[in-house]
Amino acid sequence: MENNTSLQQQLLEAGVHFGHLKKKWNPKMLPYIFAEKKGIHIIDLNKTVDHLQESAAAIKQIAKSGKKIMFVATKKQAKEIVSECAKRVNMPFATERWLGGMLTNFNTVRKSVKKMQSIEKMLSDGSAESLTKKERLTLSRDKDKMEKVLGGIAQLGRLPAALFLVDIGHEHIALSEAKRLGITTFGMVDTNCDPNKVDFAIPANDDATKSIAIITNYIVAAIAEGLAERQASKDEEESDDSNNENEAKARRLEAEAQAEAARGGRSRAAGAAGGPGGAPKRRVPSNRRPAGGGAGK
Repeated sequence: MENNTSLQQQLLEAGVHFGHLKKKWNPKMLPYIFAEKKGIHIIDLNKTVDHLQESAAAIKQIAKSGKKIMFVATKKQAKEIVSECAKRVNMPFATERWLGGMLTNFNTVRKSVKKMQSIEKMLSDGSAESLTKKERLTLSRDKDKMEKVLGGIAQLGRLPAALFLVDIGHEHIALSEAKRLGITTFGMVDTNCDPNKVDFAIPANDDATKSIAIITNYIVAAIAEGLAERQASKDEEESDDSNNENEAKARRLEAEAQAEAARGGRSRAAGAAGGPGGAPKRRVPSNRRPAGGGAGK
């Protein structure tokens, strides 16, 4: 409980509880509104803490299963915070602008990413040297333009398992694409949005940089935890496999040694018995000649 209190205190200091003006509110946010002060709605931080922890637990499991979570925040005050947080846990992000069809038309977007990567390769390995200066400049400009929009999803080979959105009203295109594809959605929801549009709504101020930073960092910490647990279980499996291999090897060597010992014991026993008959052989003295040996001389 103490942890919850300190988290609540941090959220309060970051201004997470400040909603929009009363006249801009969405009635569906009523359960998450604590009060109204000077015409502004105040978000209930108890609800924020509960929903934030619930979202973090769900997102941690997605990360632990090895799937990707994509961060979407194209608002000016959220861009830098979100892109830095996503890079920290090596997750895809879209912070410049949402390309229509980035998810629903993923194959075409992947082609653009591949084109961007091939231009990058040309410019870095010197194969563009044969082109004219103007052509090189055009290529470089194209690459920069693509990098700005597609840079965050360059390593995304398949559709993400979840989307984390800052301001679900602002990112409505991304949200509708995710819904159409059945992708799990997590979002910071202010008092002017409909919380039912996302699977996991976190009631919070989505305009202040401090508020965006504290919520996003909390989610990223949960992802990092999930990734660490995944790595730990992988290491454990590997060590178990190597232990099993060592045990099998030891058992094999032991069986071989026992077989060898049994073979040695059998040969010693046969030698002691003096051959297969079992009775010891009698030695014939060398000076005794066989009967009738000298008759012919």
